[in-house]
Amino acid sequence: MADHGVNTGRRRFLTATTAVVGAGGAIAAAVPFLKTWQPSARAQVAGAPVTVDISKLEVGQRLIEQWRGQPVWLIRRTPEQLAALASQDGRLRDPNSEVVDQQPTYAKNATRSIKPEIAVLVGTCTHLGCSPLFKPELQAQPFDAEWKGGFYCPCHNSRFDLAGRVYAGVPAPINLKVPPYRFIDDNHIEIGVDAEGAA
Repeated sequence: MADHGVNTGRRRFLTATTAVVGAGGAIAAAVPFLKTWQPSARAQVAGAPVTVDISKLEVGQRLIEQWRGQPVWLIRRTPEQLAALASQDGRLRDPNSEVVDQQPTYAKNATRSIKPEIAVLVGTCTHLGCSPLFKPELQAQPFDAEWKGGFYCPCHNSRFDLAGRVYAGVPAPINLKVPPYRFIDDNHIEIGVDAEGAA
C-alpha cells in the first residue's frame, strides 16, 4: 500500500528538532543539579577544602586564598630565603615549632612545610588577628636591622620569618598557623585536607 500524503523530509526535521530541544532541556536541567554537588560559599567558609592552582606562583611571590574565612598565604620561597631561615633560629621564640596545634606533624620541620620551597600559612597575626605585611627582602628594614625576609605586622610590630615562626620580644605569642594541606600534584594544593588524607 502506498504511503500517500506523508512528507518524510518534514518528519525527519521534526524528529531531529524534537531531539535537539529535548537534549538541550536535559542539559539545562542537569547543570544546576551538578552544581549542587560543589561546596557552596557558606560551606567553603565553614571549612570545605579549597583547591589552589600554584602553577603561576613565581619564585619569591605570594598568593592569597580564602579558607574558613581566613586568608591563607602560599609562598614560593627562593633558595636564598630558605638558606637564611636557619640563621634566625637564635632570634625566634619557638624555632622548633614546639606548639603542636600550630602546624600538622608533617610540617613540624625547619621550613614548616611539605616541600621546602612552598610555604602555606594562615595570614593572621597570632597577637590580635591583624594581617601582617609580606616583606620577603633579605635586607635591613626600619623595624629590624637584621631582617632576613618574612612578615611584619604593623598593628603592634610583631614579626615572623618566612616559615611563619615568631620572633622573640614581640607581642605575638606563637608562630603563624600552618593549615592542613596536601599536594594533589606539582601544580595543585588542597587546603583543608591533611597530607595523610584526613580532613
